[in-house]
Amino acid sequence: MNFVELILTVCLSAQPNVCQEERLQYSMEASPHQCSMGAMPYLAQWVGEHPKWTVQRWRCDYAGTKRDI
Repeated sequence: MNFVELILTVCLSAQPNVCQEERLQYSMEASPHQCSMGAMPYLAQWVGEHPKWTVQRWRCDYAGTKRDI
């Protein structure tokens, strides 16, 4: 089993057209489904630590996977 990442698309609150991708790696092996089920605390923590950014969308995938968002 590969490690799973929580992949966020975040945009600046003051400039919503300025967006980027952030990847948060889980510290344990999990499936994308398990990641999705447990994502809310990680999302809340990230938002609390980055008040100038808003999360537009998120997903879970295996680490190192690159997809167009």
